[in-house]
Order: sequence, then C-alpha cells, then structure tokens
Amino acid sequence: MRLSIRYQLLIPLVLLLAGLVAVCAWTAYAAAEQARQRIATQIEGIAQTLRDGQYPLNRHVLDQMKGLSGADFVMFDPNLGRVTTLPSEGITLAELEADSGPLLSQHVRVGEEKYLYKHVPLRPTHPNAGAGLFVLYPEANLRNAVWQAVRPILFLGISGGLAAILLTLGVGHQLVQRIRNLEQRTRVIAAGDFSPMPLPQRNDELRDLAQSVNDMAAKLTLLQETVSRAERMRLFGQVASGLAHQLRNGVTGAQLAVQLHEQSCRGGDAEALDVALRQLARVAADLQRFFEIGNATPQRGPCSMTQLVNDVVDLLTPQCRHGRVEVQWEEPSDTLDVLGDPGRLAHLVMNVIGNAVEAAGPGGGVEVRLEPGKSGEIRLAVLDTGTGPPSAIAARLFEPFVTGKSEGIGLGLAVAKEVAEAHGGRISWHREGNRTCFVIELPAAASAEQETEHGRQTRVAH
Repeated sequence: MRLSIRYQLLIPLVLLLAGLVAVCAWTAYAAAEQARQRIATQIEGIAQTLRDGQYPLNRHVLDQMKGLSGADFVMFDPNLGRVTTLPSEGITLAELEADSGPLLSQHVRVGEEKYLYKHVPLRPTHPNAGAGLFVLYPEANLRNAVWQAVRPILFLGISGGLAAILLTLGVGHQLVQRIRNLEQRTRVIAAGDFSPMPLPQRNDELRDLAQSVNDMAAKLTLLQETVSRAERMRLFGQVASGLAHQLRNGVTGAQLAVQLHEQSCRGGDAEALDVALRQLARVAADLQRFFEIGNATPQRGPCSMTQLVNDVVDLLTPQCRHGRVEVQWEEPSDTLDVLGDPGRLAHLVMNVIGNAVEAAGPGGGVEVRLEPGKSGEIRLAVLDTGTGPPSAIAARLFEPFVTGKSEGIGLGLAVAKEVAEAHGGRISWHREGNRTCFVIELPAAASAEQETEHGRQTRVAH
C-alpha cells in the first residue's frame, strides 16, 4: 500500500496530538474540580462564620456577606419573617429542603436563574437561633469560574495542536515537493538529458541527494560520450578498412609509376621524385600501421631520434617552402637513441611536426628541439607560432575525433598519444608565450633496455 511521506509524517503527529488531547482533558477536568472546590471552600467558610457568629443576622449583614462571597442568602426567621438578598420574592421554605446535602449539590430555580444551595444550621446560642438560613450560589457564577480555570488549558492545547498540524503539513508539503523535483529530474535523466539541476539553498540530506543526482548525470554524460566515441571508432574502422585497401593499391600503383618515370627520365628533378617516392612510401607505411593501432605491441629496436627528425624535416621541406613556413631545426651533438618501432615513431614525429607546420600557416615559424631530459628520457619539443587549439577542445585534444580543423577527423593526435604510450613515453602540450609547444618524452635506449631486462628477470623469478 502506497503511503505518502506527508501522511507518514502526519500519522505519528496525530497520535501524539491524541495523547495531548487526553492530557489536556484530564488537566481541564482537574482545573474545573479545583475551581469547584475553591468556591465550595470559600462558601463553607462564610457559612461557618454565620453559624458561629454572636451577632444578629439582618438584611444589611447578609448583603455584606453577598458582596464578599458572591452568594445569596435566604433566612426564614420566626420573628423577622423572610430575609433574603435575592431580588425575587417568590421563593418559599418549601422549595428549600432543610436536610440539603453538601454545598453545590442541590438545585433551585429563582425566576430565570438557577442556584445551588445548602442549609446552614445556626447554633442554639446564636441571636437568630431557630431561623432557617440557606446559602445560594448562582450556577452561572460557578460555570464562569470553571470556564476561567479551563480556558487557558484548552486554548494552549487546541492552538498548539493546530499549530503542530499546520507546521507538519507545511514541512511535509515542502519535503514532498523537493522529492518530486528530484523524481522529475531523474525522469529527465532517464530520457537522455544529463544537464545538472540547480542545488537547493537549504543544506540538508535532500541537497546531498541532489548533488549525487548531478554527479550521476555527469558520469552518465562521460559514459555517453565514451560509448559514442567507441561507436564512431567502430564505424570508422569498418569504413576505413575497405578504404585503406583501395588507398594502398593506389599508392602502390603511384610508386611504380614514379619509379618508371624516374628510370626513363634520368635528366629530370631527381630530388623531387625522391621526395615523392618517400612520401608515397610513408603513406603506404601509415596505411599499414592504421590496421595495427591498439592491436600489436611495437617491434622494439634501436632507433635514432635524430635521424627520424631529419627524415621528417626533409619530407616536409617542399610543403614548408610552398607554404612559406620557416622550420628551425638543429641536430644535437649527442647521440639520442630510443628503443622502439622506427615506423611508428616516424609516424609520431611526422604527425606532430606536420600539425605544427599547418598550425603556423603562411609566414609562420616552427622550431624543433631534440635534447636529453633530466630523468634519462629523450625530449622532443615542437613549437609553432599558431594560435593554439580552441579552448573548447583544449582539455580533450588527444581524444579520438576531437579536432579544431574543419577538414580534420581528429585521429592524428589520438594515434600519436597511443604510439608514445606504447613506447613507455608520453605526449603533452602547453602554451609557451605566444607559441604552442608539443612535447614528446620517450625513454632513452639504455634506460629502456634496463627496464626490459629488469622485467624479464622479474618474470623469471616468479
């Protein structure tokens, strides 16, 4: 059975209020009895004074007693006749029983008003001995005294109960509304909208729950992006697999054509043909490596980083000359070798320097630095004078399909990151003044061999 939180809060309060009503009723009853007892004690004291007094009773004395007690008096004296403080003259002794019980227990009506009365026997030594004296107390005065005693208790009980009910309903309504907002937000998330919800100003458990919902939405956003990238990668792989075969066949045909042209035209521009052949060979190697991304461990072997950078700069020289981009590159004097796959490393270097040439643009400049690092690694820094990646993608620059180029597909730097990490290195970027700097750090050949030997010994020991 479904029970709203509002009623879950209200039911215990109703039970508590029921107990409070019982306590208030008992307290009111006790207060009423105390008021009755107080009036009875007061009248009894006056009656005793009249009974034991040694002065004669007359209309003047009885009026004074009425002013002190609020009670009326009737006396039937054989000598004085009837003496009373009542305004009515219609009461007789027959209506008042001399053997009446305790005060406030017998009733008599005088005119339109009802009275409670008690017979007060006078002592034999009293000046009015033999007279019949009766004390009459108005029921209206008694009810008023009882109401005055009970009213504060009833007022506090009823007002407190109503205030508690209204407060509980208000708090329950607010809680239910906030919970419904969270429920609606989860439905929106289930529908695919992962935008964060504004947090409530009140700092309580529901605010923590709202923050958890926002955290869940943020994680679902990342998960959705990851799934979307994976799906794009899968589709791209399927399309590229067939396209790469066609491109490789085309590149092979172009290589053969250039080689035949080079053999038949000995007097032509041999340097340009040689660059063309090397570019075609690089494209063929890139296509081959495209199939191996993420699938195979790089074939490690000694590789000169200086020679790799020289080859890449030579291949890009015609493009730089055509685009009026100045490349600054000075070979280091030290031998800087790494242990890795020359083909993949050449692709890595070509990708980073080629991107720098494109980013620099006409009239720009690219600086290439190759130097030993401080921790035994080899550090390749490529700086360009371009404006740098857009801020919207700066934090995700090395993720697949993230690019700032309208004609790009966003795989170049993702592949470069994969190659660097596969060789135990890393790639990063930052702004250095007005230039963008990409840094590739790879373990030097000596340190890489030591790590490989240490790993082999560890496996043998186990």
